[in-house]
Amino acid sequence: MCQHQPPCPDANASDREAACLVAYHPEQGWGLLCNGVVIFEDTGELLPDGRVIPAHRSAYGRAA
Repeated sequence: MCQHQPPCPDANASDREAACLVAYHPEQGWGLLCNGVVIFEDTGELLPDGRVIPAHRSAYGRAA
């Protein structure tokens, strides 16, 4: 899906959250990255293949 050069990280990469944001809906608490990953404000993720990555905030309430 990504058309950037160099390409953004793939949805299966460990650094997938570094991909570019292509749609953002702060009123609903989510955004879409160019690699197809939906990110949520609670730090959870939905991958393009339907897998769910649970929220991964640190003990102090900030993203790890």
